[in-house]
Amino acid sequence: MSQTHNETVLSGPEIQQKIDEMAAAVYTLAGEPKELVLVGIQRRGVPLAERLSNVLKEKGVAVELGALDITLYRDDLETVGPRPVIGETRIPGELAGKYVVIVDDVLYTGRTIRAALDELTDFGRPDKIALCVLVDRGGRELPIQADVTGATVSVDVNSRVDVFLDEIDGKDAVELSRGWRE
Repeated sequence: MSQTHNETVLSGPEIQQKIDEMAAAVYTLAGEPKELVLVGIQRRGVPLAERLSNVLKEKGVAVELGALDITLYRDDLETVGPRPVIGETRIPGELAGKYVVIVDDVLYTGRTIRAALDELTDFGRPDKIALCVLVDRGGRELPIQADVTGATVSVDVNSRVDVFLDEIDGKDAVELSRGWRE
């Protein structure tokens, strides 16, 4: 019999604290960029990018926002089904000469980020691309690492990290779902 145990890793206020810290790290990493673009990966990376943008704007940093849906760039597209649901991709103008930060909720295998990099290059060649994630859960299959990480959790392959954001889910939380067999 399979059972699941959920554990809250980050509460709503803790998520906001992590976002504030991540925004400061993005600013430091970018070195006072003149052309900063935050691009969120659909779905939860988009509201995270918006929140990061709001924090940076409060500090006087100009930020452009974009969104990527990597569905058609996935290396497992054939497993998604015959009619994949495709979200919005929105890139704010030309990327050449800009500092682009890809934003996502959870970094796991690295395959989503590889797809995002492939898609981004179809829109131009930024001066630099960085990766900012709320949670790094480990378990990489590709040599991809985040430049900015809110939290790092160690979980086994039978566990799941779920990010809930108010804009999509009606609450803010990061939960760890551990499954085991009795």
